[in-house]
Amino acid sequence: MWNHVRENPARAPLYAVYTWYLMLWFGITSRLPLGTNVYDRQWDVLIVLDACRVDTLREVADEYEFINDIDEMWSIGSHSAEWLAQTFTEGRRTDVERTQYITGNPHASRVLEQGMTPPMNNTPVIDFSKWNSVDADAFEALDMVWEDQLDETYRVTLPDVMTDHAIAAGRTDDPERLILHYMQPHLPYIGQAYREGRDPTDVEIDGYETLESGECERETVSELYKETLRLVLDEVAVLLENMDAERVAITADHGEAFGEMHAYGHPEGFPHPIVKKVPWVETSARDLGTRETELEEGRSVNVDIEDHLRDLGYR
Repeated sequence: MWNHVRENPARAPLYAVYTWYLMLWFGITSRLPLGTNVYDRQWDVLIVLDACRVDTLREVADEYEFINDIDEMWSIGSHSAEWLAQTFTEGRRTDVERTQYITGNPHASRVLEQGMTPPMNNTPVIDFSKWNSVDADAFEALDMVWEDQLDETYRVTLPDVMTDHAIAAGRTDDPERLILHYMQPHLPYIGQAYREGRDPTDVEIDGYETLESGECERETVSELYKETLRLVLDEVAVLLENMDAERVAITADHGEAFGEMHAYGHPEGFPHPIVKKVPWVETSARDLGTRETELEEGRSVNVDIEDHLRDLGYR
């Protein structure tokens, strides 16, 4: 937030009001959650597509046989940290203890291991320990894939790596409930660059921020976002034919704003439907053995969480 204040001092009073609003919003919602907890739904495997818009998923649905009806529901957060703190609560401890969670999202470390969001420039420090969320030890198993599997070129954990971890878990551990949290289609919008085998452009790295600055047209950014959604959905298709699960659900932690109500990305405490409404798709999985996995050793070590969050657009 303070970077924005320095760049546009005239908006400083607005950011100050927003900070007070967040304190009020979190004070209320930490006691009275607004939205549906995924544990209120029936599933054996839950696939979370980070920052997936409902409308964009509907645009590409016909390309994927496993997507039939796309329902929607109100998420309990408009930001990953908020979603994590509201999902994995002490009140859900029994469910959490039966869950294996595989995640490429670094906010999981902040909420589940340290109890707060990082003191980043664009975000007030929010003490999520007051939300009564569980700690990392509560899960049946917890795999923070992002900690040692960041791709140096694309600055994110790639979806194929996440798929391999999930397939291995399904075949080896056979967890009662499995949550797989992909980082795509969240920033950076790498789908096209990855398919072309090249470094991402500045627009692909900054995504919706180029809309906010007026550097890029919405259509361009939307197409890059859509291609990144396709990238992860291709991996979901692989996962569904390499795992046995009767009830698989596909959802998101939050959506992504492209200028609706002058908002960009997924601001904390933002109740607009474009960010707070998320998809809900039900399907199933059968292990046909089309992919053999051999998990690689970590490709990066001693990842600085704040540096990585900046790679994801939290500046």
